[in-house]
Amino acid sequence: MEALKGFDIDAPRWDQSTFMGRLKHFFNITDCRTVLLPDSRLDEAKALVESCRAGSVPPGTTVEQLHYAKKLYDSAFHPDTGDRMNLIGRMSFQVPGGMAITGFMLQFYRTVPAVVFWQWVNQSFNALVNYTNRNAASPITPKQIGVAYVTATSTALATAVGLNLYTKKAPPLVARWVPFAAVAAANCVNIPMMRQQEILNGIAVTDEDGNKLGHSRKAAVKGITQVVISRVTMAAPGMIILPIIMQRLEKYRFMQLYGCIQAGT
Repeated sequence: MEALKGFDIDAPRWDQSTFMGRLKHFFNITDCRTVLLPDSRLDEAKALVESCRAGSVPPGTTVEQLHYAKKLYDSAFHPDTGDRMNLIGRMSFQVPGGMAITGFMLQFYRTVPAVVFWQWVNQSFNALVNYTNRNAASPITPKQIGVAYVTATSTALATAVGLNLYTKKAPPLVARWVPFAAVAAANCVNIPMMRQQEILNGIAVTDEDGNKLGHSRKAAVKGITQVVISRVTMAAPGMIILPIIMQRLEKYRFMQLYGCIQAGT
């Protein structure tokens, strides 16, 4: 227990002033393996974290066990409310969930119904993620959630369908990049709309010791802008490079056969 004296479970495990430290931190909390764990295991982790915060660590607990409990806590519980988040909205579900939806959008892009359906699925997924990870200190009403969802979905559909029709005579590769344009446009609407209360009322600003200094709208705008840019940037490699790979794969016979089946011929 000597090693646990003075242990701060909320202190970053890695140096957050360095890129590698931040990278390790986010790899840790977005580990998709955590979505496979039952709620009972997550609740045990939460109980251990709360016990450590209260200064009452169960005998025999190791530092590694505390780090793992904090990893599970950060991956599944909201940082503001402490409530368990829905599985689909967790950041740890982003890789498997986003990867599957991206694959479908890139593959089923030829017809308007397919474009509409998969853009709707993607925006529904994004809206749920944005709502789940919202700043709980800035509550948003059901009406505002509905308006944000409808606006973002409409933006994505209008962009996707419009560009899909516009690129009918363009090279196939250009048409495959339409989903990325739609995703980028929708993100520019979805995130600010879903977090509009933060823009209107500002977010809490604290000093390095956690003491609240006040609220800042400028900080909210800056933070949300960075989120939008990061979301578009994260989507770019997969949605820009994968179409190039898929374009090359279509030269092979097995992909040509699949294309015939999809077209109904």
